[in-house]
Amino acid sequence: MSNPLYQQLGSGAQMSPIAQLTQRFNAFRQNFRGDPRQQVQQLLNSGRVTQAQYDAAVQQARQLMQLLGGK
Repeated sequence: MSNPLYQQLGSGAQMSPIAQLTQRFNAFRQNFRGDPRQQVQQLLNSGRVTQAQYDAAVQQARQLMQLLGGK
């Protein structure tokens, strides 16, 4: 969901990096279909994502959760 204030200000308004990330994640979440675990497993099985890439993404997600005050 986009912020109405940013819409009213037009394209000249700059969003913070966290606001941009949040907006992009919300758009992704709204459009995602299927079981996330199954999707990740398919990516690993097909070789499109390596185990090292997956592990790095998990580590980054954990760091981001800590930064945002999650578990």
